Amino acid sequence: MEMDRALLDQALRTLGETLEARGMAFELVVIGGSSLMLLGFITRPTKDLDAVALVEDEKLVPAEPLPPPLAEAIADVGRTFGLDERWLNAGPTDLLRFGLPEGFQGRVETRRYDALTLRIAGRFDQICFKLYATADQGMRSKHAADLRALQPAREELLAASRWSRTHDPSEGYRQELVGVLTALGMEDADGQV
Repeated sequence: MEMDRALLDQALRTLGETLEARGMAFELVVIGGSSLMLLGFITRPTKDLDAVALVEDEKLVPAEPLPPPLAEAIADVGRTFGLDERWLNAGPTDLLRFGLPEGFQGRVETRRYDALTLRIAGRFDQICFKLYATADQGMRSKHAADLRALQPAREELLAASRWSRTHDPSEGYRQELVGVLTALGMEDADGQV
């Protein structure tokens, strides 16, 4: 089942209340389509919320695997709302292992849902992630639509390109990236990345 913003907010509130009732608290860093929906950049329904990291003592640590008590609470809330038991998951944790954009933590927006705190990736960081995903999945993907919704400026696209090349320095990826940038109106993309 896909979530609109109202359902996502309700599920997050319920998860925070559930964690509090169970005497636990967690802080997660989230990215992707659902986080863009929380920030008001997109309105399309999404299937899940992607956690890239847990916050422990102000340090970002891989979210995969999610701590069992958190995973259990997520599954319980999912069943309550008819969502997949992994409606909140740690799928993109490898991004943390390979490196987030410089200054990432200073751009997050924090939201609290009782015992659940979300640090939502800022707009520039979302541009980085969505450009990377678009180069991987193409201009007809949801990532391309999300990237367009973010309305990135040329300088932001170039900076995001430089970051994404740290994750995949291959010539094949560079060619895909050039194709995406050209499709976004950067006629001189081949000489820029």
